Amino acid sequence: MSFEFSLPDVGEGLTEADLVSWKVAVGDTVTVNQILVEIETAKSLVELPSPQAGPIEALLVDEGQTIEVGTPIIRFGGGDPAGASEPAGASSPAAGDAQASSESAGEAEGGATLVGYGAKAASSKRRPRKGAGVPAPASSAAAPEAPAPAAPAPAAPAAPAVPAAPAAPVAAAPAEATAPATASAGKPLAKPPVRKLAKDLGIDLAAVVPTGSRGEVTRDDVKAAASGTGAAATAATGSNVGGATASAGAGSADGLEERIPFKGVAKMMAKAMVDSAFTMPHVTEFLDVDVTETMAFVRKLKSTKFLGEDIKVSPLLLVAKAVAWAVARNPRINSCLEGEEIVVKKYVNLGIAAATPRGLIVPNIKGAHTMGLTDLAQGIQDLTALARSGKTPPADQSGGTITITNVGVFGVDAGTPIINPGEAAILAFGQIRKKPWVVGDEIVPRDITTLSVSADHRVVDGEIISKFLADVGRGLEDPTLLLA
Repeated sequence: MSFEFSLPDVGEGLTEADLVSWKVAVGDTVTVNQILVEIETAKSLVELPSPQAGPIEALLVDEGQTIEVGTPIIRFGGGDPAGASEPAGASSPAAGDAQASSESAGEAEGGATLVGYGAKAASSKRRPRKGAGVPAPASSAAAPEAPAPAAPAPAAPAAPAVPAAPAAPVAAAPAEATAPATASAGKPLAKPPVRKLAKDLGIDLAAVVPTGSRGEVTRDDVKAAASGTGAAATAATGSNVGGATASAGAGSADGLEERIPFKGVAKMMAKAMVDSAFTMPHVTEFLDVDVTETMAFVRKLKSTKFLGEDIKVSPLLLVAKAVAWAVARNPRINSCLEGEEIVVKKYVNLGIAAATPRGLIVPNIKGAHTMGLTDLAQGIQDLTALARSGKTPPADQSGGTITITNVGVFGVDAGTPIINPGEAAILAFGQIRKKPWVVGDEIVPRDITTLSVSADHRVVDGEIISKFLADVGRGLEDPTLLLA
C-alpha cells in the first residue's frame, strides 16, 4: 500500500515553504525520523524527518518549488505505515522550533504521520493563504484574511517515477499530477505548478509552444523557453533588452542583468521592514564614543582566555553588555506599543541582526539581562554559528525586545537602522577607527566608534533616547561600569 506524506506545518502558522533539497532518492529505503528533505520557510531552513520506514516510491515535488502546507511531497511504497506513528504526545523533531502542538496526526492513504505534523484530524480546512500579513521576526500583529478553499483530495497513486539523473533524484514533473490542466477562453492549457514556474521565470505561457499529450504546456516547455532553447524562446523574450531571458537566479544573455528569486527569508524580512518603516515614526540619534578602554579590555580577555578556551571575544560582546546595562537604567527604551498600551518589558531578549546567505534575520539571546560576560559571549557565538548555517529556528527569532546591528563589520561608520517590528529601538554599532581625540588639553590618537539609535517616537521621546544612547557610550568608554 502506498502512502503520501504531505508538507506539514512545522510551527509559527506556516502556510507555504520552498523545497530546497531532497536528502533521499527514489528507490531508497528509509527509517523513521531519517531526514527526507530540507525546506525553507519564511524564517529558516528546516529538515523534515520521515514519518515512517520503507521504500521511496516517488518524489512528488521538484527542488526549488514553492508549495502549500498539505501538498503531498513524497510517496512511500509498500510497508507498514501504521508502525510509523509515535506515542501520543511525542514531539516532531522536524526543527528546533517544530514543536508538537498536541494535535493528533491525520492519516493519508492508510498511513499515520508523526504526531505534531499537519492540521487536526477533524479539520479539512487549510490555513489562510499568505497575503497582507506576514509574521515579523518579532511578534507583531497581522491583518486577518479570509480562509482559502479546502484542500483537494490526494491524487491516486501513480507508477514509480524515475529520477532524471543521479545528481538530481527528483521525479520528472511530479507536481503536475496533482491537478488537471484547465483552459479558458484564450488561456493556454497548463497545470497550476507550471503556471507558477512560468510566472517566476517571467515567461508568457501564451508564447510557449506546448508539447504535452493533451496540448498543455509542460514544465520542460517553460524551462526551454527560459533557457532560450525552446521553439518559443524568441517570442518569450522579445520584450527584454538585448533578448535577455528573465529567468530566476540567472543572468541575461549579455551578462548585464541577474534575476534573483524574491522569496523566503528575504521576502519576509522585506515585508517586516516596510511595515516597520511606514507604521513607526523613526527618529535616529548619533554619538561618537572613545572605546580605547573597551578595546584594551577585549585584548586582555583574548590573551588571558579568561572567559574560556573556546569563547570568542569581540567588541560586540562589550556592546551587547553595554546595551543590557543601559536598558536597566532606561527601561522605557525596552518596550513596544500594543494597541492602546505601551508594554515596558522588564527582561532583555537581545536581538543581533545577522546577514546570512538567505537574507537578513534577527535572532535574539533570551534573558540577556541576567547574563555575565561568559554566558553572553557564548550566546552570541552560538547565535552567530546557527545563523550562518541558515537553520535558526523561528522561536529564536521571536520575542526580541531590542536589537543591535553591527554595521562596523562591513567597514561602515554609522547608519540609520530600521526598527525590528515589535520593538521600540535598535542600535547600530559602527567600525572602530583610530582618530585624533582631545584628552585633557592634548590631541591624541584614540579608538573611536559611532553609535546610532533609531527609536519609535510614539513610545519614547528624545530624552529617553538620548539618555539610553549616552549610557551605552559611557559603558564603552569605561567598561568597568558594566561589571558592577
